[in-house]
Amino acid sequence: MFARVTGAAMRGILVALMVATPSLLLPSYTSESPEMIALLAILAAVLTFAEYNTAFPSFIEFRDAPPLNRLRFVALFSMFLVLSLIALHRYEPSALTTLAAGLGGMIGYYTDFPYSPVHLVILMLPEDASVQLVDNVRIAAGVSYVIALLAILAFLFSLKVMGWPTHRGPFNVWVNLPLFDPTTGGDVVVRMQRDGKVNIIVGFLLPFIVPAVVKLAADYVNPIKLDDPQTLIWAISAWAFLPASMVMRGVAMARIAELIEEKRRRVYANAEAAQTA
Repeated sequence: MFARVTGAAMRGILVALMVATPSLLLPSYTSESPEMIALLAILAAVLTFAEYNTAFPSFIEFRDAPPLNRLRFVALFSMFLVLSLIALHRYEPSALTTLAAGLGGMIGYYTDFPYSPVHLVILMLPEDASVQLVDNVRIAAGVSYVIALLAILAFLFSLKVMGWPTHRGPFNVWVNLPLFDPTTGGDVVVRMQRDGKVNIIVGFLLPFIVPAVVKLAADYVNPIKLDDPQTLIWAISAWAFLPASMVMRGVAMARIAELIEEKRRRVYANAEAAQTA
């Protein structure tokens, strides 16, 4: 009981710290709503604590199937941290921010090529965007997209090499997929395979589709102003993290479907062997 409460509290604190990272690192005058960020951090911490402190799952998937959620957390936290250090370099330069800005500039340069997601994000900016804004968006998009790709590769390594999710014991579908109802919609394996494919396809296409949608919608609604550093950090991180999270979920669903199918084959084989004997 004590270990569960302590673990839930630690997770809640880490999530709150992640949400507040841009506001904590950047000067206060760069944000117009620090109270909203503080409220969001507290809310995220409370929800995380409530979810992990109970034995009954509610909405967080793969709660007891590390390292999937840990990789998601590390990826998003890394985006917030690195982008905040890069933005801080413009206000309070230091050796650490100089290193982050230098690496970010190099990543942004090499990821900005024709038809790349980073290049499409730059194209969504208004035609009168300043050179400084274009550079900031290029760096933020390049860094976030690379971190997202590294998170996906790390999960694939865990799946292929470490044997996720069975490397830590049996996989409990009810605990790790609380929103998945196995009693509706036909065969469980077929549904999981379909959901996995849909998540992977949508996750792959979203970084390309979102900039085009934003560009088309700019004629009808006011686009997000990316001049504010914290708005830039949140918007670009969401653009890179959400598709990566969907791809990882799709791969996980496909893997679980494969495990269920393998278990069915073993059960059928044992039943046939028993009948033959």
